[in-house]
Amino acid sequence: MRVDDATTIRTIEQLDALYGEPIAAAVTMELDHVSEHYRAYVEASPFVVLATSGPEGLDCSPRGDPPGFVRVADPKTLLIPDRRGNNRVDSLRNIVRDPRVALVFLIPGIGTLLRVNGRAVLSTDPALRESFAMGERRDKLPASVIVVTVDAAYIQCPKALMRSKLWNSATQIPSSAVPSMGEMLEAITNGAVDCQAFDAAAPKRLEETMY
Repeated sequence: MRVDDATTIRTIEQLDALYGEPIAAAVTMELDHVSEHYRAYVEASPFVVLATSGPEGLDCSPRGDPPGFVRVADPKTLLIPDRRGNNRVDSLRNIVRDPRVALVFLIPGIGTLLRVNGRAVLSTDPALRESFAMGERRDKLPASVIVVTVDAAYIQCPKALMRSKLWNSATQIPSSAVPSMGEMLEAITNGAVDCQAFDAAAPKRLEETMY
């Protein structure tokens, strides 16, 4: 698709002319710390999206655990355990080289989002990692903890979630409506991966590698 250059916005002046002034409440609600009200959102959220930037480009990574898994250490500091994943560690590579991060917290059933911008470092402090232990024997530790210094925190209105009907069970679709991971891997590898075997093993694989 080719975009008409005559209709492409290339300056801040053009952008401001199109959208006008921001809604006053949206500006007023931006703080340089996590207030007690914002803390309630962090502690109720089981899911956060982490955005990072690095030399290879941008990354947007989902993070999830029981509600409150992101810890408010103090009004300027958030702690995020880095749970077991696929070891691509794209977000972590970015943080090591560019500390800027952005977070979006979601709470099932709640339309309002909490957004946080800040700077992050990775900590392997043993006591800090142990404080995020999971598993029946409390022996599953995160490899590292993402320590975020908060620069800005603000609430996002619920329009996006209302339009998407994300929390509406009536709009949910069955997993069969989209290709499975096995189907995609089989196609990408020209049959080297057996779709049915991969998908059949998925539930046990997920259970064993959750933490």
